[in-house]
Amino acid sequence: MTRLRYFEDYSIGEARETTGRTITEADLVLHAGQTGDFYPHHMDAEFARSTPFGQRIAHGTLVFSVGIGLTAGEINPAAFSYGYDRLRFIKPVFLGDTLRSRVTIAAKQEDPKRPGLGRVVEKVEVLNQRGELVLACEHILLVERRKA
Repeated sequence: MTRLRYFEDYSIGEARETTGRTITEADLVLHAGQTGDFYPHHMDAEFARSTPFGQRIAHGTLVFSVGIGLTAGEINPAAFSYGYDRLRFIKPVFLGDTLRSRVTIAAKQEDPKRPGLGRVVEKVEVLNQRGELVLACEHILLVERRKA
């Protein structure tokens, strides 16, 4: 959905939640191939059985990519991503887990370098099918201000 929103249109505390997406074997294989990360915790079922998790875990970067990708259902042509802060992998994600993301506007501030823009900080929480937090980060958006 495309929705034009200026800096002034964002309200601290407003929240939205995405639909779910299940992590599959194909996700792990494709992600390993794209990144070159064939670490045995992700790719070697026999090795993974000997770890505290007892099974393979999804790459943290895969979980981040899926969790953030889920939030892209809302597109604002007046904003663009400035980056991510405070990224944490809180719990492991396993094959078959279904992820959804919750986005909450956590802060708004002036952009010190760009007078026509403001910064909007989204708190992004990625949850599994049991509602457990598996990843958290802050997404910083640069958003156009309304013209005077």
